[in-house]
Amino acid sequence: MKKVKKELIVTCEKGACRLALLEDGEVVEVYIEKKRKRSIVGNIYVGRITNVLPGMSAAFVDIGVGKNALLYLQDLVLMEDGTHVRPRKIGKALKQNDSIVVQVTKDPMSGKGARLTTYISLPGRMMVYMPFSKRSGVSRKLPDRERDRLKKAARDIKPESGSTIIRTAAQKARKNDLKSDLDFLVKQWKETQAKISGAKPPTLVYAEPDLAVRVVRDLVTRDFKSVLVDSKAEFNRVRDYLSKSAPELKDRVQMYKDKQPLFARYGVDRAIEAALRRRVSLPSGGHIVIDEAEALTAIDVNTGSYTGKKSLEDTVLKTNLEAAVEVVRQLRLRDIGGIIVIDFIDMENPENRAKVLDTLETELDRDRTKTQVVTLSELGLVEMTRKNVTEGLADTLGRTCPNCEGRGLIFTG
Repeated sequence: MKKVKKELIVTCEKGACRLALLEDGEVVEVYIEKKRKRSIVGNIYVGRITNVLPGMSAAFVDIGVGKNALLYLQDLVLMEDGTHVRPRKIGKALKQNDSIVVQVTKDPMSGKGARLTTYISLPGRMMVYMPFSKRSGVSRKLPDRERDRLKKAARDIKPESGSTIIRTAAQKARKNDLKSDLDFLVKQWKETQAKISGAKPPTLVYAEPDLAVRVVRDLVTRDFKSVLVDSKAEFNRVRDYLSKSAPELKDRVQMYKDKQPLFARYGVDRAIEAALRRRVSLPSGGHIVIDEAEALTAIDVNTGSYTGKKSLEDTVLKTNLEAAVEVVRQLRLRDIGGIIVIDFIDMENPENRAKVLDTLETELDRDRTKTQVVTLSELGLVEMTRKNVTEGLADTLGRTCPNCEGRGLIFTG
């Protein structure tokens, strides 16, 4: 994969920040958080079980954020005598009014409560610390030689209890850097444990940092060109965080002082506006149409005004290749999750179908969100899933029209 120029821009107004990730100057991800809709993913709570549902293999848990959150049996791991136990029946493991320590894995959305797990993990810049796990690992996105080096380093600094997963950001990191990151996370967990021991449910015992620091922690690596910030307070906050966690990167944080608004200067406002439309144009004249339902998103590819010059198959191939790139960009930009069905234009040549699928998977390699792709069928259909963690861009910025209930139709008779 060719080297991509990455930039992060941060704009803040009235205490609320918005961030955008640019790859080769193009907006590919946007992070927007309103105070009334602040994400709770990663937060740890001492909750109270309000209802156990054996028929759903799930339990409702009150964590103090409004609608009760949902804990499925598959996300339940209990500790007995220091050993992991996965219960077979949720009714035998949990009882109504029991206290339980849980972590949020998915925000409340579409009228549903948050999704929970008891498999606790604390993210740092270079690693994720899992206090109840025995299984360590290293990011698969790193080169094999670097993975081997980091595996050895992880064994040398292994914590007394729990395990770690080394993140992509740890590439070229020294053992001392890893040790410092681990020591900070272990200390953080001990402080959380102290809060847990005296907590009455529902109580928040660990909260993820503010949006800007969280995104910098999870996103910014050595291959970033710059982090541009237009707020002095946020500039200092981000630099202070990197000074402690990654001193070699702090000088890449720069203060933006131009009069033109930062998002307007880099075309982010324009990209957001385009991402809220149903139709997206492709470079050669084709287009894709994106229809989002509650649990499924359908994406249709069309040649539009593009007629090509050689043959129908060549015209279709070029349109599909452009669409594969744009589809992934839109998935990241709109933060679309759940089941996604892409209807590429039919291609007779199996080699051409393979080219389109390869392009799609190559673009998805840049996406940090977990995805799974099913092979491109002869009809041009690709079925895939993308992990749904937070509300997408459209739900964050707007709400369903009360007149047409999101159908986009006005009935006249």
